[in-house]
Amino acid sequence: MNDDQVKGRLTDAKGHIKEAIGKAVGNEKLESEGLADQAKGTTQKTYGDAKEDVKDAVKGR
Repeated sequence: MNDDQVKGRLTDAKGHIKEAIGKAVGNEKLESEGLADQAKGTTQKTYGDAKEDVKDAVKGR
């Protein structure tokens, strides 16, 4: 597991928390920030997954 995968998962989790708090208190801005963090985290995690796949492919050669 590389840094991008870890950071992506953490950012995604933070986004879920922000979204839930935003919904609970009726703060649309916080809810939107949470959704944005989730998207950012998913993108970063996917990038990290791709890096791992390439690394594994090169190792297997």
